[in-house]
Amino acid sequence: MNGGRLARSLPVEPGRASRMLSFPRHGAARLRVLEVAALVSGERLQGRPSHVMGSSLSASKFRSGMVLMAAALAAVTISGCSGTKRPKLAYEERPVEALYNTGYDRLQQRRWSDAVDYFQEVERQHPYSDWARRSILMQIYAYYQNNAYADAIAAADRFIQLFPGNPSASYAFYMKAVCNFEQITDVGRDQGYATAALAGLKDVSRRYPGTPYASDAAVKIDMVNDQLAGKEMNIGRYYQRANQPLAALNRYKAVIANPDFQRTSHTPEALYRLVEVNLQLGLRDEAVRNASVLSHNFPGSPWYAEAFELLTEQGQRPEVEPTGKRASWLRRIIPGASDN
Repeated sequence: MNGGRLARSLPVEPGRASRMLSFPRHGAARLRVLEVAALVSGERLQGRPSHVMGSSLSASKFRSGMVLMAAALAAVTISGCSGTKRPKLAYEERPVEALYNTGYDRLQQRRWSDAVDYFQEVERQHPYSDWARRSILMQIYAYYQNNAYADAIAAADRFIQLFPGNPSASYAFYMKAVCNFEQITDVGRDQGYATAALAGLKDVSRRYPGTPYASDAAVKIDMVNDQLAGKEMNIGRYYQRANQPLAALNRYKAVIANPDFQRTSHTPEALYRLVEVNLQLGLRDEAVRNASVLSHNFPGSPWYAEAFELLTEQGQRPEVEPTGKRASWLRRIIPGASDN
């Protein structure tokens, strides 16, 4: 899944889907990096970070740091065999602004792994500084942009553990959820990432109501619920094809009974499948009741038109005429497909 605009922006420290969702993660779906809105008190990083230049560190110290930084760039060591592992920064004590600025420059150049190296050096050489805290946030962002989701989550967990009361903890919680969200796979596979994403997104909404993170989380929660409902439907169809109607019935009922799933795109089909399965089991009254719920809530749905036709064939013609038309088998499987 695409994490969206918030995830594509650097952290700022403050003063409905189709039946089977596809989740793009690369190419055009990955939004371009927005202008960096930086890490402390809403200050912006423009060019070389102005908040570093204006810090208590002297300009002469900054210049000397840049000289050291240039030397460090040439003094990289290769760990392991050549060509198999990335060059690692050689340890050399350097001013914090030299390390942080270089990491920022690497972000601007979209050199995510190199940026992480410098921000990690800030942590290692200046572990108790304010810049170390900011560097963890930058690592979360760089890992995420590099699709290194596990590393991004680990960095977010580290920030939350070290600075649970910091205003930027909201960004760490949000990015944890987004990293799981973007790894969601199709409904035919395990939905562990979907479950983790849902828990994380709900946590963001609960902890930070009224924030942009909570607003974006609410949208994603609906998408994840649609995905999880789709998983239930996928399993239910499998059981139905395997002539296990009771197992299928339980899966379809799970979609109808869950208030979060009731708002998804799968509800009309779930009600129709209950009509089918109940008729198969000889439970005509239950089939009629499910069709009645379907007609009341989705009178124009092709699924109700199907249920109406099915019950009519069984001598149980519903009172409510469908306002929609039956869809071809192709349109029922692939919403929006052409009948031709």
